[in-house]
Amino acid sequence: MNRRGQKGSGRLLLFIFICLLLAGSAYLVFQVALGTDTGKKMLAWTGKEDLGIKRGLDIAGGLYVLLEAVETGDEEVDADAIERTVAVIRMRVDELGVAEPVIVPQGDNRVRIELPDIDDPEKAREIIGRTARLSFVDPEGNEVLSGANLRRAQAMRDPAEPEPFISLELDKEGTESFAKATGQFLGQKIYILLDGEIISDPVVSAVITDGHARITGRYTFEEAAELALLLRSGSLPVELIELESRLVGPTLGQQTMNVSIYAAAAGLAAVLLYMLFFYRFAGLVSGVALIFYLTLVLGALTLLPTTLTLPGIAGLILSIGMAVDANVLIFERIKDELRSGRTVHRAMENGFQQAFRTILDSNVTTIIATIVLFALASGPVRGFAVTLFIGIVCSMFTAITLTRSLLRLAFQAGLMRSSRFVGVKTV
Repeated sequence: MNRRGQKGSGRLLLFIFICLLLAGSAYLVFQVALGTDTGKKMLAWTGKEDLGIKRGLDIAGGLYVLLEAVETGDEEVDADAIERTVAVIRMRVDELGVAEPVIVPQGDNRVRIELPDIDDPEKAREIIGRTARLSFVDPEGNEVLSGANLRRAQAMRDPAEPEPFISLELDKEGTESFAKATGQFLGQKIYILLDGEIISDPVVSAVITDGHARITGRYTFEEAAELALLLRSGSLPVELIELESRLVGPTLGQQTMNVSIYAAAAGLAAVLLYMLFFYRFAGLVSGVALIFYLTLVLGALTLLPTTLTLPGIAGLILSIGMAVDANVLIFERIKDELRSGRTVHRAMENGFQQAFRTILDSNVTTIIATIVLFALASGPVRGFAVTLFIGIVCSMFTAITLTRSLLRLAFQAGLMRSSRFVGVKTV
């Protein structure tokens, strides 16, 4: 066998090896992403059996609660009050160990809560609705201050100090109590508790008589701001009333997800057959790239902090169509080049170059739309935007980079010497 033949055989073996590697990667990722028993066994040795796509409320079932903030006393319901409310509720929900809870403001005076796959809905409702209790406790366990004595808590910086701190301002009663406590427990810790949980334990470094205190420590500014928010959340200025509460059963959501998966599989199979029929060997290569595209998307949904919802599945299926559309556009360009008398190699290169700009323009405009949806929408619509965004980015990579690389390798291996590889008959 001459050197050219040996090189072609080596390219052929490399092409087969890459296709098998992509198929194996797809199998592993599919098993892990869908949370099958096989996937869990494969992950057992890593100690991360909980990996898998996180399911939203409409798929896994759970508790949905809509709360409305009502003004009390002289305080108004503003953005800061809602932000504090969300912080407190999130701390409540953390006690339940719920994975990927959704706790977000809705409108100007409402908070939407979604707790997927929850075991005890009644306990969750009780924890969400209870009032936050902030207290300052001395080393002997006695309460020095309550959240009602705190007027202000804010993260700040001082040019003379290298690290940020939390500035506190107390009311008159709190000022007197705190002056007495700091004098008695100088050099000791005073514990700050929210609903019985210690959120900070600063050491008293001076007697504080003016009602202005600092909490210092090795905080980043983000950590200091979060602690200040929790401190402000101790005494909520608003009362929450429950507007809506419902328990979503997992059976219907799981059935819908199963139907969606079967529909997606059937659609994918039909697309692969279509590509194979019209574009012959090039269609087969695009099928390999398309399966790897799904592997990338499922891998991203598994690793990233995202939650899959039914609208998200719709976004995923839509992105599959866009990935196929990119391959169709490329192959039609290649066909045009072959009909005009170009060689197979030159037709491939020109086809990809001419299709690139169109593919880029169409995908960029869709990406802009997904960003707008994510920024302005909430809930399931955001899930649709996230999955569609991930799908578009992955489809651009597979269509422009992976498909092109596989076709080049196949050409070098001698699999595409004829124009018939894309279904074109030339004279």
